[in-house]
Amino acid sequence: MKIVHSFCGLLLFGIVLASGQWMNAASGQTVQPSSEASDKTESEKSSQAKLANRSDESGWHVFRGDAGSSGVAKSKLPQDLDIHWQYKIPGGQGAFEGTAVIAKNSSDKKPIAYIGDMDGTLFALDLETGDLKWQKKLAFSFSSSPAYRDGRIYIGDIDGFFYCVDESGQLQWKFESGGEINSSPNFYQGQVLFGSQDTKLYLLDAKTGKKKWEHETPDQIRCSVTIAGDRAFVAGCDGFFHIVDLKSGKEVGKVDIRSPTQSTPAVLGDFVYVGTEQDAFMAINWKTIEGIWSFADPEGQSSVRGSAAVSKNSVIFGARNRQVYSVDSKSGDLIWTTTLKAKVDGSPVIVGDRVYVGSTDGRFYVLSLDKGEKLWEKQFNGSFFGSPAVAFERLVIATDRGVVYCLGKKETK
Repeated sequence: MKIVHSFCGLLLFGIVLASGQWMNAASGQTVQPSSEASDKTESEKSSQAKLANRSDESGWHVFRGDAGSSGVAKSKLPQDLDIHWQYKIPGGQGAFEGTAVIAKNSSDKKPIAYIGDMDGTLFALDLETGDLKWQKKLAFSFSSSPAYRDGRIYIGDIDGFFYCVDESGQLQWKFESGGEINSSPNFYQGQVLFGSQDTKLYLLDAKTGKKKWEHETPDQIRCSVTIAGDRAFVAGCDGFFHIVDLKSGKEVGKVDIRSPTQSTPAVLGDFVYVGTEQDAFMAINWKTIEGIWSFADPEGQSSVRGSAAVSKNSVIFGARNRQVYSVDSKSGDLIWTTTLKAKVDGSPVIVGDRVYVGSTDGRFYVLSLDKGEKLWEKQFNGSFFGSPAVAFERLVIATDRGVVYCLGKKETK
């Protein structure tokens, strides 16, 4: 199978994936692990119980961790990271471009990581052990990230279908849009929201899949939808930032951002932050509906395809010129910049006083939030196009070679 990537109608690059599915995924049946794979030592059982009993957080349920796409984790991470486990799709099949979501199973309260691959299979992995709970072949290909709400997982595919499955992988409903879905879902009350390359924003009943409304924009929607109150924010290929009333589905305002984008907006208070395909990163006041500041590196910033992580005083984002930037959230003034060894197409995550980010050469970095100093760096198998998900003192990220990594502290035996 050949997956061709484009941005707003422009051909960018291609990735060739091996054809065929492994095991019996092609039948569309959920694959459960064998009984031997589910046997655990007492130490593993004790470790799983510790994860399940961490009731101070609910998980990482949407692409950027919360409805406002802040990219800030509630969980802690150990000072010294280690590979807790890795899961590789057998037979060299599959590739991951999306970001995982992490949620406690509603029955036994054990945290599960859900992620879709480029061969259209949705995987459920035990967060503590990395064991495959199930896999479900649903679609031709997933480039977007799933979302979790009330025991159900939602995800869109490149053929324009949007799926809802339960925690066992059984399909509950699907909805057909008119174009490829790169947008990851978000939630408003009892409804699920996503954008499509058919130029439309959709609001569906989360239980039934029935359409509540659709809102059409002038061009493709590649970004995920961000929410603040009863407002939805999307920035699209038409070069405008759109504000939509979630109750009516009507646009209440827009701001010219002077460039197409696939960057998901991030909210901090009255401000929304978004990068563009050209050389500008912008702050917008979504209440007054006006641009506040625009940042461009005088030495040559390139396009920003990932999303920002926003803290009280700073906004962190990566760019395709190998730079990670920190700018002042109020003024847009540069605080620091750190040079990596390859492009940054994914999105950083803030955990405490540290920044976690991957690059397209498969390196993963931990930077200090205040100065951007490199505190840790490791080479992984493949390239990172997706972003980290952080919950229950674990960080999950996947590569384009079909490997899911879980970073954290290994339990001592």
